[in-house]
Amino acid sequence: MKPKNREQSKRHSFDSFCKKILKNEARNCYDEIKRQRDKEVSFSELSARELEQLSATDKYFATEQIFSVLGHDIVVTDEAIAEALRSLPEQKRDIILLSYFLELSDGEIGETLDLIRSTVQYQRTSTLRELRKMMEVDIANEQGSQDK
Repeated sequence: MKPKNREQSKRHSFDSFCKKILKNEARNCYDEIKRQRDKEVSFSELSARELEQLSATDKYFATEQIFSVLGHDIVVTDEAIAEALRSLPEQKRDIILLSYFLELSDGEIGETLDLIRSTVQYQRTSTLRELRKMMEVDIANEQGSQDK
């Protein structure tokens, strides 16, 4: 073989190798795009429930109610809960706020409010029953007004 032919043969071999590599890489890219298309779903094809799971609600302008208990400011962002808490007498509201928002035990609440632990427990549980009834009535009223 002549040196010219050998060099030309190497060039053809290298050229053929490069073309095979590029062809296989292009096929891999097309296959990857096809796999992605098979997995993707258009937003218009999603149900309302699925769209709701993908969304987030900003609460920049949510109404915040601030309750002060023993020098602590407690922020309540849920309007229904804030309204129910506002309707309670001050001592019952303080017990609920201290127990559930500041996570104090009945004994600790009793010491700070100068009450017996069992009194705190009784008032806490009875107030929770009251709150539950108020909230159930509110929910029933809202559902009734939406059905009309």
